[in-house]
Amino acid sequence: MSTLEVKAGDINDLKRWSDSLEHAAPQEVLRWAVGNYSPSLMMATAFGAEGCVLLAMLSEIITKPAQIRLINLDTGYQFQETLDLRDRIRDRYGISVEYIRAQESVEEMERRFGGAIYKTQPDICCGIRKVEPLKQVAEGYSAWITAIRRDQTHARKSAGIVEWDSKFQLVKVNPLANWTKRDVWQYITDHDVPYNPLHDVGYPSVGCKPCTHSVGVGDDDRAGRWANSTKTECGLHTR
Repeated sequence: MSTLEVKAGDINDLKRWSDSLEHAAPQEVLRWAVGNYSPSLMMATAFGAEGCVLLAMLSEIITKPAQIRLINLDTGYQFQETLDLRDRIRDRYGISVEYIRAQESVEEMERRFGGAIYKTQPDICCGIRKVEPLKQVAEGYSAWITAIRRDQTHARKSAGIVEWDSKFQLVKVNPLANWTKRDVWQYITDHDVPYNPLHDVGYPSVGCKPCTHSVGVGDDDRAGRWANSTKTECGLHTR
């Protein structure tokens, strides 16, 4: 399938694949993605609980690094706990996640805008530090794997297991789309998967440090992301 143009028939094919994999285990979906798109396959992870689960699963599926490119969009604002997790994943599973950074540093961006724009223009900040870097790295690839779940946000509730991502011109594979938070943490517990320690101290969803806050008991998992604003997505998964 061309990454430059997708016809209606191609989208219908993806829909049929998505329907056929709707009740498949995430490992089966991952094997399907590797079998169909490797080595033109990538996965972007922010090292959330879901991403760590997929990395653990992939470590049992891929036989050589060239089968899939694993990346983290390093915004320059990530928690140290998040950065440390990359090393823990590597040490545990023997797989490496590559940092992808924006063309300009945080200091250069803030100097250009006259300050920290995550406070006043968070959509622009996310666009510069996450969306545009992913667009650049996506060139030449056919598909990408994400760790999104349908029950996380309104923008994700209609996500297919397999779908066409027109923003990045890639086939998008969401192996955990129909999983719940309980499913994720059950897998982490059962398989002793490394995870971000911030999850244990009131951070159910971890993004950039300036824009992520702890939440109270009973609050929505993403209530601490861009708190006191209407923003719920960084832009990678909006349609």
